[in-house]
Amino acid sequence: MLKLYHAPRTRSIRIRWLLEELQLPHELERVEFRPQKTTFAQATPFGRFPVLVDGELVIGESGAILEYILEQYGAGRLAPGVAAPQRGEFLQWVHFAEGTAFAPLGVLIWHGIYRGDAERIPVAIDAARDRARSALEVVERHLMTRDYLLGPEFSAADIMLGFTLVAAQVVGVLDLRYPATNSYLARLTARPAFQRATAD
Repeated sequence: MLKLYHAPRTRSIRIRWLLEELQLPHELERVEFRPQKTTFAQATPFGRFPVLVDGELVIGESGAILEYILEQYGAGRLAPGVAAPQRGEFLQWVHFAEGTAFAPLGVLIWHGIYRGDAERIPVAIDAARDRARSALEVVERHLMTRDYLLGPEFSAADIMLGFTLVAAQVVGVLDLRYPATNSYLARLTARPAFQRATAD
């Protein structure tokens, strides 16, 4: 059975949400989150969240875990097939969610919440907010004409971006300037699988 190392309010929500959407049997290894002073400080095999164990395989990084689960257990659900026309767009959004959109949010979270030294580096904080808003503008323009990232149908790319948008909301970057994105996030967080994944 799949085993997920999980703590609330971490990237492991992405994987728990995916498992709930796919209705895959899994075991949750609940781990208390340690407020970070350094990276790799969590009580998981890699010192970070999430980590998935599948037999002998131990894998980290939410995007990699998401792709692995879809390939091994998705049975064609929540992702276009390898040869499908939307496959490239799907992969682009999966990796945009973490690599581009979350990166500046990570700066805001690290200095504003964990280190508490944001006021000492205002230039860096302002730059991170500007980069986060630039990413949100990309999302906002895209969602003006569609319900989900790939069109009318929900996909696992929405799971990846949904967590990022929740984080953007928490740090105050996702505000009323992004009505389409806020409506999209409301659709995502209303999903029963999301509700189950975030119940704790």
